[in-house]
Amino acid sequence: MPLVMPAMLSDPDPARAKRVFHAMMEMKRLDIAALEAAYAG
Repeated sequence: MPLVMPAMLSDPDPARAKRVFHAMMEMKRLDIAALEAAYAG
């Protein structure tokens, strides 16, 4: 698991964490750039 994942998934803003989680669940391989885009909103 990339080092940024725990920080994004435990963000105090539940909407950000939820976007990252849902984006991650749709991936077969982790795409960090796509996860960071979901995190940013």
